Amino acid sequence: MRVLNLVPTRESRFFQQQVAHLRERGVEQTTLTVPGRKEYDDGDTSTRSPLDYARLYPRVLEESFGDYDLIHANYGLTAPHAVLQPNLPVVVSLWGTDLMGKYGWVSKLCSRFADETVVMSPVMADVLGGDCRVIPHGVDLEKFQPAPQSDAREELGWRDDAYHVLFPYPPERGVKDYPRAERVADAARDRLDGELALHAVTGVPHDEMPTYMNAADALLLTSRREGSPNAVKEALACDLPVVATDVGDVATRLDGVTHSRACSTDAELVDALADALAADERSNGREVVREVSIERTNERLYDVYREVVRDS
Repeated sequence: MRVLNLVPTRESRFFQQQVAHLRERGVEQTTLTVPGRKEYDDGDTSTRSPLDYARLYPRVLEESFGDYDLIHANYGLTAPHAVLQPNLPVVVSLWGTDLMGKYGWVSKLCSRFADETVVMSPVMADVLGGDCRVIPHGVDLEKFQPAPQSDAREELGWRDDAYHVLFPYPPERGVKDYPRAERVADAARDRLDGELALHAVTGVPHDEMPTYMNAADALLLTSRREGSPNAVKEALACDLPVVATDVGDVATRLDGVTHSRACSTDAELVDALADALAADERSNGREVVREVSIERTNERLYDVYREVVRDS
């Protein structure tokens, strides 16, 4: 099988994992990316212009005459390029903000013309309001696994006599709501004996993130919206307790996970974080998150490819 991938940037971790796994299944892939750099002018909005996206279309059209079985638009803003080419069946994958952000109408419109649309969570399926497959991005259980906390802290230079809370996003990303995380951490600090350090970790090589997950006492996610946040699944794979806003599929992922909770209000977030830290125990997240291992989720995506090619 040969697939033409469209993606805003090939550096997306879960996209790289997807490509690698499908390559092992014998899927040959060519990837086209949007010209320009993916930066953010206000914490949420890419500074790529409509012209940058428009410049991608001639390349897509030219490649669509090549020897491919299907075209896969990864992220909603690459979907118009896929559905406007006349030659290949189309799979569209929506990641979260592309459906629930200000350009969500583009994703909804294009999904009507795709052969299959993939979303990350049941919440996204409800927002889309049409036929789709729910297949979250998977987590690499070999890379993300429990390790001794003392060793991880020594490697990072973190104190052993303090609580460490991990915020795994850039503070300037408005949709991640770092100010709310600071408020919650400050309030939880007042209820604990001992110091609490909130670590906003960004720009770290992905291979180093398991060390941060194992060094921390809890992961705090305060996003205003998400699809299926990989940081939550990676934390669970390391048995790190998770306290998060009830966005995307977070509630589903945390169902049955000890010392972890999906919350709606600041008060609930504070209570959950203080309780998780006071318990001073790891979670049982790894046994729960196995169902969304990268192997299982990408096998499901491969099945979508086969069905689309069969029916085209």
